[in-house]
Formats: sequence, C-alpha cells, structure tokens
Amino acid sequence: MRLLLIEDDDRTASFIARSLREHGHTVDVSGDGRDGLMLATAQSYDAMIIDRMLPGLDGLAIVKTIRASGSQTPVIILTTKSQISDRVEGLESGADDYLVKPFAFAELNARLNALGRRPPISAVETSLQVHDLEMDLLKRTVTRGGVQIAIQPQEFKLLEYLMRHAGRVVTRTMLLEGVWDFHFDPMTKVVETHISRLRGKVDKGFDCELIHTIRGAGYVLRAPE
Repeated sequence: MRLLLIEDDDRTASFIARSLREHGHTVDVSGDGRDGLMLATAQSYDAMIIDRMLPGLDGLAIVKTIRASGSQTPVIILTTKSQISDRVEGLESGADDYLVKPFAFAELNARLNALGRRPPISAVETSLQVHDLEMDLLKRTVTRGGVQIAIQPQEFKLLEYLMRHAGRVVTRTMLLEGVWDFHFDPMTKVVETHISRLRGKVDKGFDCELIHTIRGAGYVLRAPE
C-alpha cells in the first residue's frame, strides 16, 4: 500500500514509518498539518494515517478538507484523546478509524489491512436514484426533483447507505457500523441527529417523504407507492 503519514512527533513518525516499510508499504511522511494536506490532495494514496494534534492545521480539519474535495481515501486518526466523545468527533469528521496512543504497531498494521480489504467503489456505478432523489457519486452531489441539496460529508455517507439499501429496513446498529464504522454503541444520538438533519434537507418542502422511521426497528428510504 502507498501510505501518507502526518505526524509531528519525530520519534513516533520515524518508528511508524520504519515499521510500515518493513511490512512492505511505501510511506510518505509529513510533520506539519498544512504540508500534509498539500500531499494528501496532490498525491494518490491507498490510506492515510493522521495525528489529530498537528502544527499548522489540525488533523480533523485535514480530514474534513479532503472529504469535502470528494476524496474517499481511508483515514486512520491517531490521538491521545480516548473519550468516546472524542472518537465520535473524529469519525464524524470523515475518518474511517480511530487509534488511541500509545498503541501496538501490530494493531495499526491490522487496521490498515482491514481498510485495504474493503471493496472499492465500483467504477461503473456513478450514481444512485430513488424516486426523484439522485446522488452523483463522482461529483458528490445530491439533487431532488432537479433541486440541488447542500449536504455535509457525513450526511452524504448516511444518505448513500440508505439509498444503497432502499426499500429495506436498516437498524441503528447497521448505520453505526456501516456509516460510522462503530462496532460499539457510543451512547449518543449521533444516528438520530443525522437522520433528523437529513430529513430536513431531503424531505422538507417536497411532495412526499422518502425517509421513514420504522418504530422499534430502524429506518427505511423508499419511493412512494
């Protein structure tokens, strides 16, 4: 894998980069947030490992910027912050995984391998459509009835998941795992909050609702009968 490591602690960066190279990876290293962002947007990588606290530009700001640009490159956030709220914030910024320092290199390598096994987005499938709701997977845009909807990166991921499972009930647990990559319950209303925001953008002001709550089960996005 070709990897980008953005880490300002020289000893940590040197250790991680050396270990990754010993495992057959190609690694570019940056110790500054702004320089790291330039590399992230100018080069093509299989995955990125980004420290949360960086000089020049915060790690979460880097992730938000590359996601806003349409990049789907997997990102692992490194941090000393271990609270659930911190993990939630990191994942909501668009990161795919979150690793708390100190950590064993074997775990980092295993997480990278897991990200590498995820199937790539099909080169053939460039759009999704349910009723008059359309999603352009390349331009990262959403329209309904020809009207463009302003949507945030995490909302886009949530809507994409719902559209890919259109007509089927998806549970809160499925959304936590499929959209936020949580394999635990963060004990927050992150799903409910994002569903509410998404409804306000996708359904409000249109002739019919597409996103429905199935009491006691979950949610379903479906075309009207």
